[in-house]
Amino acid sequence: MRRQQPTRAALVGRRPRVGRIRPGALPGTLDAVESAESPVIHVMRFNHESVQEERVTTIDAALAGLMPGAVTWINIDGLGDPTVFARLGERLALHPLALEDVLNVPQRPKAERFDKHLFLVMRTMRLERSRATAAARPTGGEIVDEQISAFLGPEWVVTIQERSDGDCFGAVREAIRHGRGRVREAGPDYLTYLLVDGVVDAYFPVLDALAEQMQELEEEALGSTSSQQTLLRLTRLRHDLIAVRRAVWPMREEVTILQREESPLITAETRVFLRDVYDHSVQALEIVESLRETAVSVMEVFLSVQNQRLNEVMKVLTVIATIFIPLTFIASIYGMNFKHMPELDSRWGYPAVLGLMLLTAGGMVAYFRRRGWW
Repeated sequence: MRRQQPTRAALVGRRPRVGRIRPGALPGTLDAVESAESPVIHVMRFNHESVQEERVTTIDAALAGLMPGAVTWINIDGLGDPTVFARLGERLALHPLALEDVLNVPQRPKAERFDKHLFLVMRTMRLERSRATAAARPTGGEIVDEQISAFLGPEWVVTIQERSDGDCFGAVREAIRHGRGRVREAGPDYLTYLLVDGVVDAYFPVLDALAEQMQELEEEALGSTSSQQTLLRLTRLRHDLIAVRRAVWPMREEVTILQREESPLITAETRVFLRDVYDHSVQALEIVESLRETAVSVMEVFLSVQNQRLNEVMKVLTVIATIFIPLTFIASIYGMNFKHMPELDSRWGYPAVLGLMLLTAGGMVAYFRRRGWW
């Protein structure tokens, strides 16, 4: 079966997403997101003694279980119904500008403080393997980015995701269900720390896949199999690194703000844990910068190898052309239609001219080889 060659579009990749800005819209306007999924609401309520999980259909039902001494985590997957978020803002007194940023995806990762809550914007990334990208990127898969918005309140945490096809919070849910660590003894600020840490940790599998692609392309650029496909894959890899950098770079600033923000919603003990997230974000950023520098170097190596191959071809063609110049000169002389040419009447004239041509060509080849030109 013939292997399907990747298209140029699959190798170069799609355009980066940009936030939707409708001219003339009033601040705080909640517009529906095109092709967005309908919201699915999942609620977890827990304390040090018990855990309750349920899926509800309305915000009022999700907030009905708020109780002192327990932490309520409301996770909403899908941005298809602005009325859900408008109702969420009414019940929890969320700022309308923050809700606007939730629906106007993607936003730059940031942390903002309001009167009664903190608002976080994060960008998570994961790899998805598909047939369309298997030929273009044998290692890894398609990088899918998603905005995750979070609100931190006195006894609650609300997370809002674009899609419902998986996230990076599975380990956090398992820790809550089985009482691992101190998540069920701590407050919502510690839960927020775990969520931010999950987003940052999700960058490393993506970075590992990009590093493997970089190694393959580096070997391919230096080998004899490099081609136009190699250049296109390098270009796609550089685009992926730029997209990852746009997510990782602001996360470092966001964690720094959470560490230094003088808010009663974040305890001093949680700030200590945020230092670890900061270290991870710095480590991820250093890996991204290193891969970007390596990508530039590999691109330069690839172009140098291509130029070297072109020079080799031109050298061979130049040698061949140089050899045939004197032969063409000899043949042109005896191709002139003059009647009185002594060699025309000679019996051995034709073999002598051919021999002269062979000796001339052989002598030039020997001379080129002795000088190392061929």
